[in-house]
Amino acid sequence: MNYKTITLARSNGIATLTLNRPEKRNAVSFELVDELLQALAEVAKSDSQVLIVTGAGKAFCAGLDLDNLKALAGKSHDENVKDSATMARLFRSIYEFPKPTIAAVNGAAIAGGTGIATMCDFTLAVPEAKFGYTEVRIGFVPAIVSSFLVMQVGHKIARDLLMTGRLFDAAEAHRFGLVNEIVAPEKLMPRAQELAQTLMENSPLSVRATKKLINGFIREQLDRQIADAIEDNARIRTTADFREGISSFLEKRKPVWTGK
Repeated sequence: MNYKTITLARSNGIATLTLNRPEKRNAVSFELVDELLQALAEVAKSDSQVLIVTGAGKAFCAGLDLDNLKALAGKSHDENVKDSATMARLFRSIYEFPKPTIAAVNGAAIAGGTGIATMCDFTLAVPEAKFGYTEVRIGFVPAIVSSFLVMQVGHKIARDLLMTGRLFDAAEAHRFGLVNEIVAPEKLMPRAQELAQTLMENSPLSVRATKKLINGFIREQLDRQIADAIEDNARIRTTADFREGISSFLEKRKPVWTGK
């Protein structure tokens, strides 16, 4: 397929998917989400054994696209449910992708970018990478990603990251277990390729079966939590605080919250 917001290359059993909006710091747009879903389906059906995900330019994925952010304030509840369900499908498609996945985080991975990076089986990051679940800072609820994060790091760390909305670096992400390895920028893609080769030395059927087994431990719980998360996500978008959060962010001013 001809993609506009990503590139997809396949060579020697490895598929490399690159978020390719460097002028927008690879921000998440509606089009990017659709193309990611299409690319994931394409790789799943291909003879590639491992998928590497990375970003073009200096960022991995710097959160939601500003033009899309503006559009959210005027959407209906049903439209917000549909958007939330699509994002949930993306995260789950990455998390439950049938083949091994490696995120090569080359820079900032914020909000949805953190989600994409940490849904992969292995997450490699440069020392300069920044992460953050920043949704509460602009009136969102990190509902969908929380379903995965609590299982990855536990309740105490999840409360810290989700409720403060603070940014944290690769070293802290590594301590939390969200990043497997910290790699120098010039070695990031070679290390991702090396890890992919290690994975391909194993039986592909065994690796996929093992991943499916691990995911099966939490599948029913995820089904319930994500269904609730989609509604929570849509519901918060109808509030005055949500509209204020978007306006203040776009106007680069401090928000005035009303709790409504």
